Amino acid sequence: MGSGKSSLVEWLRQQFDMVPFFEPNEQNPYLADFYGDMKRWALNSQLFFLVRRFRIHREMERSAARDPRPVVQDRTIYEDAEVFAGHLHRSGCIDDRDWAMYQDLYRTLCAEIRPPDLMIYLRCPLKTLVRRIAQRGREFEKTIPRKYLASLERLYEEWFARYDLSPTVVIETDRLDYVERMFDRLEVVEAIRKHLG
Repeated sequence: MGSGKSSLVEWLRQQFDMVPFFEPNEQNPYLADFYGDMKRWALNSQLFFLVRRFRIHREMERSAARDPRPVVQDRTIYEDAEVFAGHLHRSGCIDDRDWAMYQDLYRTLCAEIRPPDLMIYLRCPLKTLVRRIAQRGREFEKTIPRKYLASLERLYEEWFARYDLSPTVVIETDRLDYVERMFDRLEVVEAIRKHLG
């Protein structure tokens, strides 16, 4: 949220004629319960997201089989499990026994999907993220605690340092404004083009 994922996906779709896959609009049926009682509903909510992401990955694979254009996705199954579910485990909302089961399912699903050809990490420092969230003016985002965002930032950095399934590109979103500045867009295109051939 606020890092510029959707904007980048849309722009890459146009620039490279990619098939975009965005976060699903389908509402997680556990989300309202989760916000009311995180400890009780965290696992259910994260399992819903995990299965949803797996289905999106499978759909991307089917798309790639029938359409030669590359695909681009705004959030992966890896982030859901390693960052968001990981945060809930670390914060005690998912206990160790349930976390072990979740991780087993996650690894099983990952073994069934093709890893990305390239992982693009939009590094967005907390200060920049908070400013962007405020500028967007989305009511539900205004109440997100800064401590939660800081925890996600830390987990993203830890996850990305371990990530080894494909080549990576890091875009420093506080320095490169690919939404508003053409020269920044060109720099991003060149960084991605090097890896895509």
